[in-house]
Amino acid sequence: MSTGAQAVVDAGGEALTRVMERVERRMAELATGHGPVLARYAGDTIAAGGKRLRPLLVCIAAGAPPPETDGLVRAAVAVELVHGATLVHDDVLDGSALRRGRPTVVASGGRALATATGDLLFSRAFAELAGGGSAGAVRVLSRASRELALGELAQRADVFDTEVSVTRYLHRCRLKTAVLFRAACELGALEADGGDPDALGDFGERIGLAFQILDDVLDVSGPPERTGKPRGADLLDGTVTLPLILARERDPELAELDVRTVRTAADAAVVCDQITDTGALATARARAQELVAHAKLELPPLPARQRAALELAADVMVERFA
Repeated sequence: MSTGAQAVVDAGGEALTRVMERVERRMAELATGHGPVLARYAGDTIAAGGKRLRPLLVCIAAGAPPPETDGLVRAAVAVELVHGATLVHDDVLDGSALRRGRPTVVASGGRALATATGDLLFSRAFAELAGGGSAGAVRVLSRASRELALGELAQRADVFDTEVSVTRYLHRCRLKTAVLFRAACELGALEADGGDPDALGDFGERIGLAFQILDDVLDVSGPPERTGKPRGADLLDGTVTLPLILARERDPELAELDVRTVRTAADAAVVCDQITDTGALATARARAQELVAHAKLELPPLPARQRAALELAADVMVERFA
């Protein structure tokens, strides 16, 4: 867990620490029991960890301190398993060799095994959530999963299309990333006594959009040792993101760029430098920061400690890219 994420846990108090420890144990348990091969790759995906931002949002959306219920643990686990499944499937579609600086499942085990691993993580997520007996929670995660798939389809439809608008890009970001942040907050609110799923879901969606914009900025700015993937990986995949959209409006050479000609890491690095020189990265960062500020401003009335934890979580979304 990152320093920023740990600060959010600390803000939530000892109860949040205990719940997150239970989440980690339960995810490790669920990675086993499906044969040694799948268990290995599912376990590796779970162990790779990341920031655990989505489970944290589930927990603090439920309260600070959160209720130490089985339902909350199940919801936090389910969200992270869906997140892991989408990463594995994304790597299959992109043919990515690295994720967080480690070999991807598709790189080490092949397409068939990686697809099965992602499917396993998805199925375990819904089995976990259904075990809590909340039809509302299952509906929330089902909707998010459907939208995640639509986001992937939208990104595939847009591949190499340099005419993608900012509006289309943000729509794609909402589907590919922000809907799971929304679901995390909604699931936490459902587990709380008197929580407001809609308002907290809006909060989650805004910070999820900011998260994706900043991730796309980081793809251009690098460095690879920080991102765990080559600089300009989006360009190499043919994915047109906000930095390139903005830079094309400012640089005539980039306006004429055919992304299909960006074929090597060296090609991508040159284009990344051109994008950076236009000032587009600063503009994109500012857009993300505005979303985070709006998310914090529009939070519903909450206990002071819970509000502080949610605001800190929003700030962590920005600071991890600083």
